[in-house]
Amino acid sequence: MARNPKQTASEADGVTYRRAKTWEIALSQMNNGSAMIFYVLVGLMSYLQNAGYGIAVVAAGLILTLTRVFDGLIDPLLGLLIEKVNLRFGKLRFFMLGGWAIRSLAILLLFVWAPDSGFGAVFFIAIYVVYIIGSSMNDIAGQMTGPVLTNDPRQRPSVQVWATVYAYFVPAIFSILSTVVFLPRHGNQFTVEMLSETALTYVACSLVFQVLACVGVSRVDKPENFAHVSVDRAKADVSMRDMWNLLTKNGPFQRYLISGAADKLAQVVKSQAVIGTLMWGILLGNMQLGSVLGLIAILPGIVFAIFGSRYTGKHGSRAATITWTWLCLILAVMLTVFCLVVDMGSILGNLGLTIGFFLVYLLLNGTSMVVTVAQGAMRADVIDYELDRSGKFLPATVTATYNIVDQVISSLGAALALGAVALIGFTAVMPQPTDSPSTAILLMSLALFFGLPILGWAISLIAMRGYKLDRTEMIEVQKRVAEKKEALQAADIETEGVLA
Repeated sequence: MARNPKQTASEADGVTYRRAKTWEIALSQMNNGSAMIFYVLVGLMSYLQNAGYGIAVVAAGLILTLTRVFDGLIDPLLGLLIEKVNLRFGKLRFFMLGGWAIRSLAILLLFVWAPDSGFGAVFFIAIYVVYIIGSSMNDIAGQMTGPVLTNDPRQRPSVQVWATVYAYFVPAIFSILSTVVFLPRHGNQFTVEMLSETALTYVACSLVFQVLACVGVSRVDKPENFAHVSVDRAKADVSMRDMWNLLTKNGPFQRYLISGAADKLAQVVKSQAVIGTLMWGILLGNMQLGSVLGLIAILPGIVFAIFGSRYTGKHGSRAATITWTWLCLILAVMLTVFCLVVDMGSILGNLGLTIGFFLVYLLLNGTSMVVTVAQGAMRADVIDYELDRSGKFLPATVTATYNIVDQVISSLGAALALGAVALIGFTAVMPQPTDSPSTAILLMSLALFFGLPILGWAISLIAMRGYKLDRTEMIEVQKRVAEKKEALQAADIETEGVLA
């Protein structure tokens, strides 16, 4: 008996969804790959500040922290600008390439043309602010690509999968390139010459990623794909009031923000180098283990992301977030209890304990990846819900508003981690891998490494209780949006007939 072909999402839901080709999604998310290349360069910024501009190490850290806060503040203004600009050939490629050009010019000024030229901290800060503007412009436009490419619930999560692939592999490859290729050429010293050579190569590579990303969005980068569905054309323009209404009246967006912020704070604190020193160096006795596990976790993480994409496409972003957040919470509690019951210093000396710890840790990393994929799809759902609620298509505004929270929390993460280790006695010196373990170090490490993520996931689950955009509701949202677009088109045809 011949098998009946599987129904498409459009056939099953009774909605004509907008779909993209797989290669379009893969190429479009190369904008994230380009951004990751610059992310690696920013990681070398502290060396540049000291070697090329004579800025003290402490001052360098303060500059990077304060400018990150500025990054969060400038995002909503740039988001509003992107929403208001309408070009006959679309807007994604214009702002993606424009942002890339600005950030590249700033990087070349800082790394190649200006070091050792007598410029000091004021010049560095001014050019770095220019870099931030270009970076934010490019990132916001790049994150708009997913909602514009597809609104098919089965396909939408795959956008986050491709973004995750580039977020994993590009930093790993280019970090290895700088330490294995460029650093040895310059006597294993982070000299101005080494940093300049690295920057030139990385900017050139980022251009390749950027051009391919523009190819990926070229078919959909048209004015009609950014149209609002508000019948009152006088109210169709985007203003600061729309951003305020988004924050105050869009309940799903509020809950998405709370969920994302709680998860972000936990992950930022956990990723701080000083927390890694406590966990891997002092308690487990192998400082390199964290880096090795990070590399090992890449492939399983991608596998989980692909599975998470399919799960989210079938069950919806809300159900996927709740289910896999519960799994994250349970696995983190298991690891916490495990580390409290056994002597952590003996884990690596016992094969059974080692396998048990690593297996659960890798599972936790994988389940966290599914949550990341689900929340990427959730952002796109929130954008479509806002289109239905207000008649305004605001992908840049939603992205920029979320980025404010993201940047502020990222800035607070380091301060929270340093404040926590100060509470256990590290006030004058930083923890070193050779320090002896203690009960205070054990409890603080587990509180920051597992406890804070557990708290974040618990807050996320509470936020999701009132999040109404489940799989069924999103079908209704898409139907209402389609009806409003049809009504608007019919009104336009009628108006043209009257004028004729």
